[in-house]
Amino acid sequence: MADAAARDWARPTVILVATDLSDLDRLMPHALQQADSTGARLLLLHALSPISAISADASGLPYYDMAGALEVADKAMQFWCGVARARGIRCDALVREGQPTHEITVAIRQFRADRLILGTRSRSKLGKLLVGSVAEQVLRSVNLPVITVGPEAHLQEPSDTEAVVLLATTLRETSRPGAALACRIAAAQQARLVLLHVLPPLDEMARKHLPTGLDSAAMHELRQLAAETCAGTGVVVEPMVVHGNPTIEILAEASARNAGLIILGATQRSALENLTRDRTVYRVLAHARCPVLTLREAQAMPVEHHEEAVGAHHA
Repeated sequence: MADAAARDWARPTVILVATDLSDLDRLMPHALQQADSTGARLLLLHALSPISAISADASGLPYYDMAGALEVADKAMQFWCGVARARGIRCDALVREGQPTHEITVAIRQFRADRLILGTRSRSKLGKLLVGSVAEQVLRSVNLPVITVGPEAHLQEPSDTEAVVLLATTLRETSRPGAALACRIAAAQQARLVLLHVLPPLDEMARKHLPTGLDSAAMHELRQLAAETCAGTGVVVEPMVVHGNPTIEILAEASARNAGLIILGATQRSALENLTRDRTVYRVLAHARCPVLTLREAQAMPVEHHEEAVGAHHA
């Protein structure tokens, strides 16, 4: 079942791009690239909450202007729809009134989206790490691959260097779906797949008399995971263990390899733990220089595609 889901998720038919409008210039180059490579349809979604429709008149007095807010949102997204259609990509825009997380989950179900792209924020003026409340809520609630594009992420330029997909895995019992998806994506991109696991610092493991590096149990599990999920795909898989802080090591390895995509095996349990405790997922999302794909534990794995829902319309 994991392999069937990985095949579906690696080549999505509908990619939902959830935008607050200010991040369109950052999200759309990645969305267009993914639609180009997979043949997927793009659906751009902006959710308008009542407070976002508050404007001010000439005297500075606030008033409710939902019609004006709808017009501004539609105009911004229609520009990018035009760019997509000029490249032969089917693209529609949808503006809805409501709470963003709710509208995103409704749209995922309605249009059978099998990939979600959204933006994150990094640091506030006070230096506090910010991913954004919508992004956090979505990561905790949807059962499909979510690609977040942070403020430091950039689109890779074509080059002669080897393409790399980096999967940072916790090696928990739910690692297989993430590894299967990573392998399919690497195959589609003709990229090397690096399976990375971060172990505790060397001195900490030495005190516990645990084997380290290539001799560690984690390296054995990585090799077994690669053999189980990537056999017959033709993907070059490189198992790798490092010691240290997970956030630092994941970001450093992705930067050193010029990875085009980081995949985090964020199960429901680990995503919640990391976002609220050691914040590994949180920090990687905020500071990665490439898009980051996260995947919750497989509770409702899509085995086959349903027919596409009716085309998008404007609210």
